[in-house]
Amino acid sequence: MARRPQIGIFGRRNTGKSSLINVLSGQDVSIVSDVPGTTTDPVRKIMEIHGIGPVVLIDTAGMDDEGMLGEKRVLRSKEIIWQVNLAILIFTENFLGAYEKNLIKDFRLQEVPFFLLHNMSDKVPLDPGIEGEIIRDLKAEVMDFSCKEPDNMEQLISMISKNLGPSPFKTIPMLDGLVGENDKVILVCPIDTQAPEGRLILPQVQVIREVLDRRAIAVVLQETQLPSYFRNTGKEQDRQPVLVVTDSQLFGRVEQMIPPDQPLTGFSILLARSKGDFNAYMEGTQAIDGLRDGDRVLFIESCSHHSTCEDIGRVKLPGMLQKYTGKKLVCEMISGLDRPKRPLKDYALIIQCGGCMITQRQVMSRIRETQKAGVPVSNYGLAIAFTQGVFHRAIEPFKKMTDQNKSI
Repeated sequence: MARRPQIGIFGRRNTGKSSLINVLSGQDVSIVSDVPGTTTDPVRKIMEIHGIGPVVLIDTAGMDDEGMLGEKRVLRSKEIIWQVNLAILIFTENFLGAYEKNLIKDFRLQEVPFFLLHNMSDKVPLDPGIEGEIIRDLKAEVMDFSCKEPDNMEQLISMISKNLGPSPFKTIPMLDGLVGENDKVILVCPIDTQAPEGRLILPQVQVIREVLDRRAIAVVLQETQLPSYFRNTGKEQDRQPVLVVTDSQLFGRVEQMIPPDQPLTGFSILLARSKGDFNAYMEGTQAIDGLRDGDRVLFIESCSHHSTCEDIGRVKLPGMLQKYTGKKLVCEMISGLDRPKRPLKDYALIIQCGGCMITQRQVMSRIRETQKAGVPVSNYGLAIAFTQGVFHRAIEPFKKMTDQNKSI
């Protein structure tokens, strides 16, 4: 669900947020009631929008909720802002107050596209003067709507499409500039205790699919098969792979098994380049050399799964960092879309996973927050490559591509 574009519905209590979700989805997904505060925790619903594809609609609690419990509901709703690709702010009776204006500030602070929806137009139509103020003073778009008489649904869908953009989930192709038609790519996919039963992990599947989409040749094998592969294929140039892509944990071993001039990188590094700020990652990774005793390092794993003794983010990577730096580090972990309990500025380094289970918007929001806090940010794959002494080799294919582009 998290990889689909997400649209958050915000506003005060009883402005029709839940009704809008139901109208857009064509189902009674959210409970509708005249009782203020009916919606507590955010409610999510997947639907298809023509021209966009599947999206996730998120119904949030009213921003004017009261009491200790109400404040917690408001906080949960505000935490949704950084996750969404588009925010729809609902208001009624031509009234815009502090709650709405503060939300608009939050949207802009988080760089979230948004527009305003004046609901219940069947009772009180949008005043032209208020519409002008919104456009002129708030620099925002607004439209009139009625969930009870949604006779301008096409206009609403068009407004959503316009503000969401044509491809809010589109990322840079992982093999862009690296692999062409008929090129051979070796994909090293270990089958160990971390491999899902009967299938490959998502980044591996995505790279295989992209190789095929490029009409290139994918050779999928385990690391123990690498020496015999290179030994048996000989030195014929037309048979040599343009790239070897490995599971990050095998960087050190794979590097020793392939020719020194063979381009090499990792699945998570390809994903980091596709969905994150690759330059920020490369720069932040080098902060590993500056870590000191007592420094806090935050690991952000964007999917939630059962932890094992061989878990990469909770066990292996922290161990690699401790061993490489020789420092006593305080390693902390958050998973899914959780937020850290302490301020980001308390950390000396933040290491983000590839983000295969969340949207590019969510990955970039985390990176921007980290940068605003002045904290270096790295990526699982790049951090592993760094601790195993193959960082420069793992990023060399991308540097060569940049140099080639500059020479054109």
